[in-house]
Amino acid sequence: MGFSVSGSAAIIFVGVFLAFSTAYTASADGFERVSDARSAVDEQALERQNTVIDVTNASYGNGTLSVEVVNEGATGLSVGAVDLLVDNAYRDNFTARTVAGSNSTDLWLPGERLRLDVSAPNRPDRIKVVSGPGVADVEVL
Repeated sequence: MGFSVSGSAAIIFVGVFLAFSTAYTASADGFERVSDARSAVDEQALERQNTVIDVTNASYGNGTLSVEVVNEGATGLSVGAVDLLVDNAYRDNFTARTVAGSNSTDLWLPGERLRLDVSAPNRPDRIKVVSGPGVADVEVL
């Protein structure tokens, strides 16, 4: 056995080692990303299960629609992530958006009341409030 056989065996061994290490790194990174995505989906599903909102009052007067919603779930919600649909039209021009009387917080904790005031030229027939996790409640006026 000469040097050529030993040298070619060493080159093949190094090539196999590099190929395996590259394949292992790529597959481990891929499995980690899939695992992280599954964990995020599970956390979102748990957040949706623990979220309950209830429109307790919706009134219209003097061109203003006032909606009161209570967070009856076990999850704190973001006020900025709450959407309001009035007669199937998205409304984001709130004149007031308060949680328990405070307009400086973005946190809507369980048991607290969120009040949304929005200007409306006509009396709406139907409103829908959608929370950040996607849980919604509908009120027909």
